[in-house]
Amino acid sequence: MPHRAVVITVSDRAAAGTRADASGPVAVEALRRAGFACDDAVVVPDGADSVEAALRDALAARPLLVLTSGGTGIAPSDQTPEGTDRVLERPVPGIAEELRRIGAAAAPGGLLSRGLAGVAGGALVVNLPGSPGGVADGVEAVLRVADHVASQLGGGDHR
Repeated sequence: MPHRAVVITVSDRAAAGTRADASGPVAVEALRRAGFACDDAVVVPDGADSVEAALRDALAARPLLVLTSGGTGIAPSDQTPEGTDRVLERPVPGIAEELRRIGAAAAPGGLLSRGLAGVAGGALVVNLPGSPGGVADGVEAVLRVADHVASQLGGGDHR
C-alpha cells in the first residue's frame, strides 16, 4: 500500500475563491508521481489558527508527509510557521535550511522564508513557499529523503 501524503495550501485569496490555487496542485502531482496516495490540496486561509487546525486534521489521517504551501514569508498575514510550531513535536531544521538555500539560489526572496520542518503525529511536516516553482523545488528536496523518513518513523535503523 502506498504511503499517504497531505497537501495544505495556505492562502486567503485561494480560500475565498478569488484566485486559483497554483501551488497545491504542483505538490499533489509531484507526490502522486512519486507513488504517494494524495488527495487534492486542502485550501485554508492565512493565519496560525487555520494552519494549526488543518495540520491536526491532516495528521488524524496518519500520513507519512504533510506539506504546506504558502504563508512562510514576513508579511503580517504570513503565519504558517506559527501554526506549524504549535503542532510539531520534534524539529528537523536541516530540511528547512535546505529549502531556504534552494529558494535563495532561485531568488533573493528565498532568504525571507521562515518555514519550518519537523515530526508530528508520526509524520514529517514541511512548510513550503507559496510559489509554484518554490513548491516544485521543495517537494523534490523532500522526496530525496522520503524513503529514509518512512524507515525512521516506522522504527527502522539508520541506512
